[in-house]
Amino acid sequence: MASYITVDSGTTNTRVSLVFDGRLIDTLKFGVEPKENESRKDCLTRLLRKAIANVLEKNKMQETQISRIIASGMITSEIGLIELEHVKAPCGVKELSENLYEITIEEISKIPFVFIRGVKYISDDNVDMMRGEETEIYGINPKANTLYVLPGSHSKLVLMDNENRISHFSTCLTGEMIGAVANNTILKGCVDLSKSATDEDFLQKGYLFAKENGINSALFKVRSLKKFSRTDDNQTLSFFMGVMLACEIDNIVKSSAQRVVIGGKNQLKDPTAFLLKQNSRKEILTVSEEEASNATVIGAIMIYENSLL
Repeated sequence: MASYITVDSGTTNTRVSLVFDGRLIDTLKFGVEPKENESRKDCLTRLLRKAIANVLEKNKMQETQISRIIASGMITSEIGLIELEHVKAPCGVKELSENLYEITIEEISKIPFVFIRGVKYISDDNVDMMRGEETEIYGINPKANTLYVLPGSHSKLVLMDNENRISHFSTCLTGEMIGAVANNTILKGCVDLSKSATDEDFLQKGYLFAKENGINSALFKVRSLKKFSRTDDNQTLSFFMGVMLACEIDNIVKSSAQRVVIGGKNQLKDPTAFLLKQNSRKEILTVSEEEASNATVIGAIMIYENSLL
């Protein structure tokens, strides 16, 4: 069985994983922070070279033992190593495999790189794109006619068609907006995002208040709760999360899919799952945090090995 290094590159962080004989044995994570007068591309090149060398040395392996470096995510964008065109939806493993881009980047490694392109969706009234989520989706063994929710800085709602292809999708700025509102408005100090929102009653109250009064009014209600009521920190955070998730929940409820699978980290996954179970009749399933964490590695290898068939 072949051994690989996978690179999962996000907007801020990059993960380099070593897969030996079908087993994920190590992962290194780093942020891309260019030095003075250093371009982002040069910084990413330098840090990738170091991470790949480190993960091999740590596990007593040589470059010659690795078949390919399989890379996905923002590494194929204008802020990555090589900007590549998206594959147009609908698309599945077949289309992604047929559009791989292979190149050796000597400044980083003698191991050949294989880049997985992102996906774009274009209709008469909507345009959207993803880089990385397509690989993550196929790493969690997706089912046909199912809506996949991938919470994060930019949450993706991805609908699979009856051929198990990515049919269409939309993006919400959920995670980034949560951080921006909590840390850069009058609500700073009202909620602690290092904690998890676990009060289900206040999650539902926040969601319903936002639906009835709008998010703008609902957000100031968070400050009022903190200042004048007897709510504890968990209740205030839970109300806030209910408000911030309201639009995303409503978009999911409107979907034609009757089965919804939620991935991502527990901090966003758990309140999303609870609110959907409370406010829709859909079948709601969740992916474990470990499975979600490994999904991009599994998906990257699956897409590459499909190209060999």
